[in-house]
Amino acid sequence: MERNLTTGSVAKNLILFSLPYLLSYFLQTLYGMADLFIIGQYEGVASTTAVSVGSQVMHMLTVMIVGLAMGTTVSIGQAVGAGDKRKTSYFIGNTVTLFMAVSVTLTIVLLLLVDPIVSVMSTPAQAVEGTAAYLTVCFIGIPFITAYNIISSVFRGMGDSKTPMYFIAIACVVNIALDYLFMGAMHFGPTGAALGTTLSQAISVIVAFAFIRKKRSITIERSDLKPGRASMGKLLSIGVPVAMQDGLIQIAFIIITVIANRRGLNDAAAVGIVEKIMSFLFLVPSSMLSAVSALGAQNIGANKPERAIKTLRYAIIITVSFGLVVAVSTQFVADQIVALFTDDAKAIRLGGQYFRGYIWDCMFAGIHFSFSGYFCAIGKSGLSFLHNILAVTLVRVPGAYLTSKLFPATLFPMGLATAGGSLLSVAVCLIAFAILRHKAAAAEV
Repeated sequence: MERNLTTGSVAKNLILFSLPYLLSYFLQTLYGMADLFIIGQYEGVASTTAVSVGSQVMHMLTVMIVGLAMGTTVSIGQAVGAGDKRKTSYFIGNTVTLFMAVSVTLTIVLLLLVDPIVSVMSTPAQAVEGTAAYLTVCFIGIPFITAYNIISSVFRGMGDSKTPMYFIAIACVVNIALDYLFMGAMHFGPTGAALGTTLSQAISVIVAFAFIRKKRSITIERSDLKPGRASMGKLLSIGVPVAMQDGLIQIAFIIITVIANRRGLNDAAAVGIVEKIMSFLFLVPSSMLSAVSALGAQNIGANKPERAIKTLRYAIIITVSFGLVVAVSTQFVADQIVALFTDDAKAIRLGGQYFRGYIWDCMFAGIHFSFSGYFCAIGKSGLSFLHNILAVTLVRVPGAYLTSKLFPATLFPMGLATAGGSLLSVAVCLIAFAILRHKAAAAEV
C-alpha cells in the first residue's frame, strides 16, 4: 500500500521502514541456508558441495537483480513523493517490461552456459553433475526470482516495506517444507534443493499477484507497458551501476575465498565460517541502504532534500553505533562464536583472528552503505559504483592477497584488509557528499 514518508519524524519513519526490511533480509539469509542444512542431513559431501557452489552463483545473480531493481524503487519513490500517480504507474509498467526482457534473456543465456559456469567455479569433480543439475533448475526459475524482486521494489518505492516481508516469509516456509519433501522423502539431491527454491519463489509470486489484485494497490494501464526513453533511461541509469557494484563485490569475496583456499583447509574453513557470520551482521547495514534509498527518494521527489540528508544522518548514527558495539564485543568472544560452527582447534584459532579484523568492516560498511542509499535516492548511483570499485581494486583484493603472503601464520591482517576497503569507501563518500553539498549551495546563491 502506498505510504507517504515525506512528513512526520524522520527517525521514526526510518526505523519503522527499516525493521521489516531487516526481517526480510534475515528471512532471505535463512532461506539461502536452509538448502545447505537440509541436504546435509540426507546426502553426502558431493551433494552438499554442489548446492553450496550453485547457491553461490544464484546469490550473485540475485543480488545483481536486486541492484538493478533499485532503479525502480528510487524512480517510483520520487514519483510518490511528488504526488504524481500517473508517473508512478508509468514507472511500474516500464519496470514490468524491462524485467520481463531481462529475465527471458538471462534464462536463455545462462542455460546455455551451465557447463562453463560449473567449470569456472572450480567445482570438485564429484560435485559437477549435481551442481549442473541445481543450476539448470534454478536458471529455469529466473523469471520467478525476477518477478518477486520487482514486486518488492515497487512496494518499497511506494513506501511499503511490510508487504514484501510477508511474501518472502511465505517463500521461506514453503521452501523448507519442499526441501524436506524433495530431498528427504524423495531423495532428489541437489535437483530437489533447486526445485524447492524455484517452486517456493513461484508460489510467493502467485500470492503476491493475488494480493495486488484483491487490494488493487497497484494499477497500470496497457500504455504504461510501452517503453519510454526517459523512463527506461532513468531506471537503467540508477539500477545498472548498483547491479554492477553488487556483482563486483560478490566477485571480490569469491577471490578472497580462493586466496584463503590456497592457504590450506583450516584457513579456508575459518574464512568460510566467518563469512557466514558476517552475512548475518551485515543485515543492519544492508537494511539501512535500502531504507535510505526509498525514504530519500520520496523526499527528493517532494522537494525536501534536507529531510533526505537527515535520513542519511540518522542511518549513519544507527549503523555506526551498531557496528562499534559489535566490533568491540567481538574482540572478546570471537573464538567462542567461531567454535559454534566447528570443533577444529586450528580452524577456531584462525577464524577468531580473521573475525577480529574483519568485524570492523561492519561499522565502516554501515557508513558507506548509508551513503550509497542516499546517492541512489538523488539519482547519483554512479558514485556508489565508483567508491566500491576503488575499494575492491585498490584495497580489498590486493590487500587480502598481500597480507596472506606477508602473514602466513595469522588471518588477522587479512581481515583488516577487507575492512580497509570499506574505510576507503567511506573517505570517497565523504568527499563526494561534500562536493555535492557545495554545488547545491552554490546553485542557491
